[in-house]
Amino acid sequence: MEAGLDAHVPLERTSSVTNEVWLSPDLVIRVNRQPNQRLRREAALGPMLPSSVNYPDVIAYGGQLGADWLILRRHAGTVLSRAWPAMTAEERREAVRQFAQILRNLHGVECPTDLPEIDTPQLIGGHGFNAVDPLLAALDKTATLQYVDALFVDRLRQLVLDTSSVVEPYDTTHLVHGDLHFENVLWDGATITALLDFEWSHGAPADVDLDIFLRFCAYPFLHVAEDYEHLTRTEDYAPIPYWLAEDYPELFSTPHVFERTQLYCIAYDIRELLLFPPPRPPRELSKYHPYNRLDLVLRKFSHLHRLAGRESFDQMSMESSLSLGPVPGVPPDAVPPLAG
Repeated sequence: MEAGLDAHVPLERTSSVTNEVWLSPDLVIRVNRQPNQRLRREAALGPMLPSSVNYPDVIAYGGQLGADWLILRRHAGTVLSRAWPAMTAEERREAVRQFAQILRNLHGVECPTDLPEIDTPQLIGGHGFNAVDPLLAALDKTATLQYVDALFVDRLRQLVLDTSSVVEPYDTTHLVHGDLHFENVLWDGATITALLDFEWSHGAPADVDLDIFLRFCAYPFLHVAEDYEHLTRTEDYAPIPYWLAEDYPELFSTPHVFERTQLYCIAYDIRELLLFPPPRPPRELSKYHPYNRLDLVLRKFSHLHRLAGRESFDQMSMESSLSLGPVPGVPPDAVPPLAG
């Protein structure tokens, strides 16, 4: 074996959303089949992360374009989203408390200047004159897609232009995780033992991590392995943004945090829409398709509007809102996390 490991060590394949993952008693072997060498970035970054981030030791990296691999020291614990359905309310609250501290530690880490570049999930930021220029260019491409309404794109473009001043080209040198959800967290029943999968990590404002994490809390079943998707319930994740805001308030205290997060959200979904163009009219697509998620933003009934207390009250929204009910584990008079 290229890594120099014993070829006779038994390996167990485990479920994963993105990479192939194999486990031995002491090691984790991840294989990336995409032609982007994401794991190369993680292999370079991992040894530079402080112990307070709980990232495993890198044992070896290698491979080639379309089949690069990374071997890590295995930490004890179960994927947190897999453990979540059976956890008590007290265990869940404690896990979020620990998660908030690890995330705060990460956001204080300087981004290495020689970290290989990668296309980030949000088409925004960078070092250009206008932070939303990549998103505006992507919207132009989106308007040419079959089954995409030109007026729909115009409304999105206007929303981006109306709020673009709240995000400047990134001048920070601190890290964000870039793919933040509980599939990338290990839990041993009492302690978070590891934060994993840093291939999308890059220098950006800390609230960039809110976009993917709040989407995960709103649609957790879209982010977990298929074998326990049926156990993953949205209502079990509803209190998490409130708890995170309590434990890491500075993450939510950036001026215009709602408008900023909304721009990140639009940029993420437009990128996904270009990767997976609608094969038929939007009304025939899943309600979770990026086109329909963007429609919720325009109708002011996205998960972000609910977390800001800004959801609209058209008939469809009212019916959906009534079905949500109070957030379990959160006081009825709690301030919505994105209200500031």
